[in-house]
This record gives sequence, structure tokens and C-alpha cells, in this order.
Amino acid sequence: MHSDQGAGQAWAAPAATGPVSARVRLPASKSITNRALVLAALGGRPAVIGNPLLARDTTLALGALRALGNEVTSSDHDGRTSWHIAPGQPAPGREVGVDVGNAGTVMRFVPALAALTSATVRFDGDERARERPVGPILAALRRLGADIDDGGRGAVPFTVRGSGSVRGGPVTLDASGSSQLVSGLLLAAPRFERGVQIRHEGPPVPSAPHIAMTVRMLRAAGAEVSELSSHPGGRPDAWRVAPGPIELGTVTVEPDLSNAGPFLAAALVTGGTITVADWPRDSLQAAGQILDVLTRMGASCEAGEAGMRITGSGRVHGITADLRDVPELGQVLTAVATMADSPSVFTGLAHTRDQETDRLAAVAKEINALGGDITELPDGLEIRPRPLRADAGRPFGTYDDHRMVMAAAVIGLATPGLRVGNVATVAKTFPGFTDVWAQMLEPGR
Repeated sequence: MHSDQGAGQAWAAPAATGPVSARVRLPASKSITNRALVLAALGGRPAVIGNPLLARDTTLALGALRALGNEVTSSDHDGRTSWHIAPGQPAPGREVGVDVGNAGTVMRFVPALAALTSATVRFDGDERARERPVGPILAALRRLGADIDDGGRGAVPFTVRGSGSVRGGPVTLDASGSSQLVSGLLLAAPRFERGVQIRHEGPPVPSAPHIAMTVRMLRAAGAEVSELSSHPGGRPDAWRVAPGPIELGTVTVEPDLSNAGPFLAAALVTGGTITVADWPRDSLQAAGQILDVLTRMGASCEAGEAGMRITGSGRVHGITADLRDVPELGQVLTAVATMADSPSVFTGLAHTRDQETDRLAAVAKEINALGGDITELPDGLEIRPRPLRADAGRPFGTYDDHRMVMAAAVIGLATPGLRVGNVATVAKTFPGFTDVWAQMLEPGR
């Protein structure tokens, strides 16, 4: 784990001079955009994705689709971008490369798509990508009939030798490392000769709402998907997808609610009000869980014509919460918890040690360097509130992790003089984050 403190000029995180009051518009959801791209490539007719996220992870996904023979063009109307995808295939026997960067959705969603081509596809990416769990989905694809060579590493780089089809059938895997291990199989399953029957065996799958998102998007594209549970009334731990055609058609991507986290946190810690424009009424994302945890920490939430309005009371409550369904909020909520009126314990986050960085170790180290008191737990963090103080000689490290930038921005609201290293990494999912953040703090916004 490296802190990248010296990567580029440090960003001076602005401090709040009073309660914030602003309306913000978020970029589109990465999770929905990249799922839509894969479904578009698997369809039989051209598809249109409206309001896609324009960021590094989605650019990597676009590059993967083009490498696999799909034609992607872009158009703009009234300031809104649309992507037009015409499904295609690379020439049989062709050798192509896919750069996954450090995008989990690309390294886990595209291999099944590659197996359905007749090309030899080599996957590689950033140094950190080599440490992220992808072995379970590669092993599952092999059992379903794909030809994959990963040298026994279970990580990038690996090569998929496509034969034009995948047999499919039943498969069992441990998806406790990432819900994307299930979604990556589900998305391509309608195109498998026998469909697929997936069963998860192991600790609970994190980010279960993301699997529910995949299922809803598959059904909307015409796939027949069943969800099963081995425990009466429990969450699904098995999924069945029937073989058949899928057509994405035209979809519009909703705002990324996980990227709302730092702005909602700003309302909470400053006792102000933030309105998030275009908050979806029936979201594909974990909207309810996000609002629930913020409410427990002291915010009030109200949906209206202008969007979702979050208001802080001026007091932050410490809580104990399982964040397994909303792990993207882990670092931001940890930042909030440093300003609470009592300790907090967040669990359900063990899998985040294998994401862009070891997120538990990184956020604990950086906040403790400011005078904080955070203890790492096997699957989470214990936070005891203490006043924090910026270190003029040491920028807050971000570890090539966009969520660390967002956590630092929240801490900076109450910690004057905080400098943040390698803030450009936030462009992974939120280009322009620092500009939007600064605008939020302008009087009269």
C-alpha cells in the first residue's frame, strides 16, 4: 500500500465557514453505465445509452467494447451525451488487448463477453489490478466452458481464447470478495448455450444491491432471471438465467448516488442543507440504505420536485452499522464519524481491503496521522471522535483511490489547512469533483 503523497501538487481542501446550502448535480452512475455497455454489446441490434458517465472507468469499458469489435459513437443534444453501440465481433483468430486499468467492472464483466467472441483476448491493467480478486470468476467461466489462461494467478494479466460460444450450465463460486463476481456471470448468461445457474457458497456477498441492479437491468433487456435463497426469507444466494436474446434498447443512466455521499455528509457535519438534483424515485441503486445510515447519524431527508434534500441538525451521532450493502460510503462515513458525539463502529467492509487500495488500512492511517483515533477491525473500523489537525508538511494520502479523496474533502470541512495528495485520482468516477465541491461552499449556492 502506497500513499502517493507526492503524486502531483496537493489540493487545499476548503474548510467550511458555516452551514452549507447548495443544490448539486452528480455525474451518472458508473455501475449502471458499465452494465449497460455490456448488455448493449450482447444484443442483436444497436442500443443507445443516454447520460452515461464520462470518467476513466467507463472510458476503459468503452475501449474494451471497441477492442472486441463493437462500434461506439457519441452524440450530444442539449448538453447531454448519448452513446450509440452497434454490436460486433473481432475477426476470428484475431489477437486483441483489453486494458482494465484498475476498474473492477471491466476486469470482471468483460471476460465472459470475450469468451463469446472468436478472438484471443489478453487482459492487463494497472499494478493494483494485479492484486484484486478475479480468480473466482475466471474459474467459474472455465467450468462453464470458456478457455482461460491466467497462469494460476487468479488475477490480471490473463488471456481468454474465445471460441464463439460458451456452454453454460450450473456453477458454484465464492463471491464474498465482490458482488461483481456474480454480476459478471449474470450479464452474459443469456448468451450462453444453456444459460447459467449460479450458486454462491461462502460468507455473505457484499454490495448485494449491485446484484439486484444487474438482475433488474437484465430483466428490462428481456432476460429471464430467477433469484433463489437457500434460507427461507433470506437474501438470494443463487440465480438462474435462461438462454435467450437480449436487447438493451435505449436507457438513460441515473446519477451515481454513491458519489452523493460526500455532499450529503457536508450537510450533516456543517448543519446545512444539500439538495441532490435528479434523485431517482425508483433507483437501481441502494438509495434507501444510503439515506438510512445518514438519518441515523443525524440528518433529515425529504424528496421534492427539486431533488433529494438532506439537512443536518448541527450534531453528528455515532452509530454502529453494517455497511455491507453500501461499502462505497465506508471512507466518507468514517470521516463523518470523527466529528460525532460518540464512537462509531462500521462493519461488513472486509472485502474493501481488496479494492482500489486496502481501504480500511488507508483511511485509518491517514486520519490517525491527523490526530484521530481509529482502530482496524477484521471487517471494519472503530472510530473514537477526536479533534483533527492538519499537518502542513504531510498531505493526506489518497492511494490512487477516489473514495479517499472524497473522505479527505469531508475532513477538510472541519480541519483548516488540510492538503490532499494526488487528487486527480477522483476522476475515476467523478471528473470535476473538486470544482463541484468548491462551488458547494460558495455563498448563495
